[in-house]
Amino acid sequence: MQIRYAEKADTALILYFIRQLAAYEKMETEVIATEELLQEELFKKKRAEVIFALEDGKEVGFALFFHNFSTFLGRAGLYLENLYVLPEYRGKGYGKGLLKELARIAVDRRCGRLEWWCLDWNQPSIDFYLSLGAEPMQDWTVYRMAGEKLKQLADQY
Repeated sequence: MQIRYAEKADTALILYFIRQLAAYEKMETEVIATEELLQEELFKKKRAEVIFALEDGKEVGFALFFHNFSTFLGRAGLYLENLYVLPEYRGKGYGKGLLKELARIAVDRRCGRLEWWCLDWNQPSIDFYLSLGAEPMQDWTVYRMAGEKLKQLADQY
């Protein structure tokens, strides 16, 4: 298995993987990203990074990640936003390979941790993450503010 970083020319492929993941998660209607927006955010502003897993030169999986920060650790961490392997390539070690590479990147960059979310119903992924030694967070609830509610709050100030 080979791993490579995405380049600007991969923008359409990145969007393809995002849409495949959204379909798997039954969230296709929530994808509003465009190639233009991804090029701006990923390659011009460098707000996130993407790596691909390859089999015989073909991209079969991807991971999109960015830095966050832990005030308790006093260090940056890596946050994995998306991990997806095409269905016909699952069970061959590509997901594990992507996570191993992310762990290597985190260690090389002196990050304090690697974190991600997983949907509660996604038992195959939960089992996979547990098999690698990942620990689910207890006593935490994820909160989100987006769209119109985000704008409304911002307009209050």
